Amino acid sequence: MTVAAPSANGASTTSRPAAARPSQRPPSALELIRSADRTGNAAAPEQAPASAPEAPQAPPSGFSPEQLAALSAPLDRANVRQREQGRSRVSYLEGWQVIAEANRIFGFDGWQRQTIAVRCVAQAERSIGRDQKPGWGVTYTARVRVTVTAGGLTPLVREGSGAGHGIDVDLGQAHESALKEAETDAMKRALMTFGNPFGLALYDKSQRQISSAAGQGDGAQRPGGQRSPLSRPAAGNPSSVAASPAPTQPPSAPADPGQVALDAETIQHLHSTLRALPRPQLESLTRAFRKRFQVPEEAVTIADRINQKCHHDWIEAFLVQQ
Repeated sequence: MTVAAPSANGASTTSRPAAARPSQRPPSALELIRSADRTGNAAAPEQAPASAPEAPQAPPSGFSPEQLAALSAPLDRANVRQREQGRSRVSYLEGWQVIAEANRIFGFDGWQRQTIAVRCVAQAERSIGRDQKPGWGVTYTARVRVTVTAGGLTPLVREGSGAGHGIDVDLGQAHESALKEAETDAMKRALMTFGNPFGLALYDKSQRQISSAAGQGDGAQRPGGQRSPLSRPAAGNPSSVAASPAPTQPPSAPADPGQVALDAETIQHLHSTLRALPRPQLESLTRAFRKRFQVPEEAVTIADRINQKCHHDWIEAFLVQQ
């Protein structure tokens, strides 16, 4: 298309075609996004590269290194007992031994037990012994809670259930035996969850965590440096437990650590502790000691019978249960 423009003299002339102007299109959406990204990167300060997240740390157990070592140690074979059950032999730990281990590892003030349920599930007349004397058979079940305090942290709570059987010509004695056995069995099952020293190793048929190493000493020293109350002198009135001369030269240690002879000082402290007991508790302990260690009736006192580690540990456990 041509445009006629007037000339200077009024004549019209024919002009050249007008040059095409560049088109003004709006920016595309992609260009707007890229432009916004460039602006944001220029305005934002440099950020440090993100650091890798820290690995979570295990919460503290509260037990001292000595306690952890004792809990993870193999079970001493000298502490294992066996009994006939049906047509097989069963390995087990005696109740006093388990209590002595808890006192040694946790401390006398570091653990406690509570019987939270007990029930008599059976009671019937039965014949007893070869003479077929008329008597009673009683069975109890019990549930015991064990609480362990370590390092001031939240106490650890474990529970266990057990059963006990009592057979006696006297019905009351049968109930007493069954009840005590049920509580002890439940306590052992609760403490067993803390490791090998409490019998966990016995559940492994290959017995890989049972060793024949020597015992852990006389049981008077506990982690943390505190000594057992049975190893401290206690003043009190004389009682029926008379002090007996202590052996001046202990014999060589036998294979069973429980039969290690006590030294003279430990025996003297033990006698002092027993003399300080109330008479009813002392008489109860004496009867139980005679029955446990088969002290003959003609023996006037049990004082001269308290001379081995097993006697010390049993008395210690008896006093804790009272």
